[in-house]
Amino acid sequence: MTTTTSTTSTSTATSATQSLLTSLGTGSGIDTSALVTSLVQAQFAAKTSTLTAKAETLTKQISGVATLKSTVTAFATALESLVKGGTLQTQPTVSDTGVLTATAIPGAKLLALSSTIAVGRLATAQAAASGAIRDKDGVVATATTALSSAPAQFKITLGTATYAADGTSMTDFAPGIAAAITVDIPAANSGPAGIAAAINANKAGVTATVVTGANGAAYLSLKGATGTTQAFTLEATTDPDGTMAQFRVMPPLDDGNGNTAPATTNLTSKALNAQLTVDGIAVERAGNTVGDLVAGVKLQLSKISAIPVTLGATRPTDGLTQAVNDFVETYNQVLAVITEQTNAVDGPLRADPAAKSLLKSLQGITLKSLVPGSAAGSPATLSAIGVTTNRDGTLAVSSARLTSALATDPDAVEAMFAYSADSSAGLSAVLKTLSTEVANTTYGLGASTARYAKAQTLLATDQVKVADQSTSLTTRLTKQYASMNAAVSAYKSTQAYIEQQVAIWTKSN
Repeated sequence: MTTTTSTTSTSTATSATQSLLTSLGTGSGIDTSALVTSLVQAQFAAKTSTLTAKAETLTKQISGVATLKSTVTAFATALESLVKGGTLQTQPTVSDTGVLTATAIPGAKLLALSSTIAVGRLATAQAAASGAIRDKDGVVATATTALSSAPAQFKITLGTATYAADGTSMTDFAPGIAAAITVDIPAANSGPAGIAAAINANKAGVTATVVTGANGAAYLSLKGATGTTQAFTLEATTDPDGTMAQFRVMPPLDDGNGNTAPATTNLTSKALNAQLTVDGIAVERAGNTVGDLVAGVKLQLSKISAIPVTLGATRPTDGLTQAVNDFVETYNQVLAVITEQTNAVDGPLRADPAAKSLLKSLQGITLKSLVPGSAAGSPATLSAIGVTTNRDGTLAVSSARLTSALATDPDAVEAMFAYSADSSAGLSAVLKTLSTEVANTTYGLGASTARYAKAQTLLATDQVKVADQSTSLTTRLTKQYASMNAAVSAYKSTQAYIEQQVAIWTKSN
């Protein structure tokens, strides 16, 4: 903003000065306007030329850094998608995906995967539903009808339940190790919707929903998490108007006199574990998503199986071959951009330490160990699987060597393209290095951006100073030549008078 204002002011001042000089130039007969302009330009020619050259260089450097950042970021993003996508890992196969599906856990190694799995029961969650909710006068309530004239309170306990044969009620309940959760219900928000909101806000392992029936009556639906130990009870511990007891989820209570208080809600589902048989071994899990049963594989159970399904694996040999070739092609494109920007003759970033460091990192990528702790003789670098470096620095793929590596040690090749959560291995480590060298504000391209931006700000200040000095000199010279023109005009006037008198005298003689 400052530079633009100064430039505008200088232009206005110069225009006014030129107009004055044009009118003054008539006195001496000399083009003082052109003279002053030439003198000012000559005075500041060297400074102006130097500043212009610096400005052009900085513009190219800033543009070059932006280009490198964009290019490397795109490369890193593509690389991240490649290693995190999972398509370059050995994938589990299932003989009947209607019963269950299997996906590889990122970073896990699937070696000899061969199992049979039978699903005997899916995991379910306990669910309960109230009858039509009524207020203290016995009138059917809507979702917002207040049910209590004073604060009320519930207690929710998680544990293991024993259910009646028909599954609609509990016969017994054993609390788990977790403490019971207290749910406070304010009188001002004691309607069914307020009760559901309070239960959900406490995150007690039970989700509450209000359902409105066809007649406008409100019903409360309660559901826990899947698994045998996730059964729940709900009882009102504070019930000023006796309206909270209608939500009771408990086994029948004996008052000691032979009288029992049944639950006032119906159970619609039991809390049960999933039951499976893996290679003849019976196991149970609390949910239908199982990640700790088969090493490196996450199972999603869908239905009970009449016969066991077979779990196997398939290696993505074609995908790995394509990935290596795609990586090399993209690398060469990135290298071309960095080489252009750091060219020793005319590259705008030829002296930039961050850009040169980035180039060095790329040039050493084929020799970097991507599989720490690999066995002796096992390929651990890109060069070991057939990625070669040409004389111009670009990469190429030896199809024969890559095919041989995939045939003799496919696990090592796969490990190079496997996702590493801590970015310590595989191409994830390369990604981390590149990302750091782009973003780092101490020694990376981030530092270069800050340095060039600061230099550009200082340059703009210098340009303003030169513009102001030029304007000042123009004004001073204008005043000097104005005085000269005034004197010359006076001399010309005197000369004309004398010449006139001499002519008169000569004529009279």
